[in-house]
Amino acid sequence: MFLITVLIFVAMVGLVTAVGTKLYIRPKEAMERVAGVIGPADVQADHPSLAFHEIIKRLGNFVPQSPKDVTVMQRRLIRAGIRKEGALKVLYGAKVATGIIFPILVLTVMSGVSTDSGNRIAVALAAAAVGFFGPNEYVRRLAGRRQHQIARGLPNALDLLVVCVESGLGLDQAILQVSKELEHAHPEISEEFGFVNLELKAGKRRVEALRNLAERTGVDDLKKLVAVLIQADRFGTGVAQSLRAHADFMRIQARQVAEEKAAKLGVKLIFPIFFCILPSLFLVTVGPVAMKIVRELVPMMTNL
Repeated sequence: MFLITVLIFVAMVGLVTAVGTKLYIRPKEAMERVAGVIGPADVQADHPSLAFHEIIKRLGNFVPQSPKDVTVMQRRLIRAGIRKEGALKVLYGAKVATGIIFPILVLTVMSGVSTDSGNRIAVALAAAAVGFFGPNEYVRRLAGRRQHQIARGLPNALDLLVVCVESGLGLDQAILQVSKELEHAHPEISEEFGFVNLELKAGKRRVEALRNLAERTGVDDLKKLVAVLIQADRFGTGVAQSLRAHADFMRIQARQVAEEKAAKLGVKLIFPIFFCILPSLFLVTVGPVAMKIVRELVPMMTNL
């Protein structure tokens, strides 16, 4: 118990000292200002969030990174919409920070509870595992939520793309126009179409830019749309006709999915009805009768 308290105290003192040195003391900037290297106008106070971000990023440099894991996590960050430079290092730094902080918090909470040391070690290891793998789950959920938003806005984007192509615009101009029109309604798919336009302006082939779109998002419906566009471009068929046929297919597919969900609704309602509604009905209908029996029959039986 005393050793845990000392370790927590040393960790907190080191953290406060590092943050205070970074935010408030800043000896290097003070010496440069006195020596006249930089002027007072050039000295900008660091925001605490920026300092914390820098600390987390430096922690990420100490984590060993396998090429396979880096590729998977980088792809997951891109699908979550996080494309800033150093985002992967920040993720690994957050894993290290939470993997250290969670066990300390758990041991601090359990310091007032009389438990076996083996149980404390097991709980601390479980907290460390949760803290280390928690950021991965958070990024995965962000990616899944963004993919859901992209799939939700894809039918509207496809209909607008059909209208633009049939009105005489080329496919590249149509993608750019759809990106502009859906900027507020569906910002996720608008952003992805904007990246396609930027890649086309950078000199990439249309097929490569479309494949990058499918790989970047990981949405199945968008992969099907990309396959249709690539085949139409490769075999020389009409893009408008292909898009119209694919829009009809997606509309039929959406209707079938809605019908499937409606068919499953009755089965899914069994447990809420059984555990939530039936007890209330039973209490309302049988409750007064039970109260009457208790008030009238029980005294009669006791008198007999």
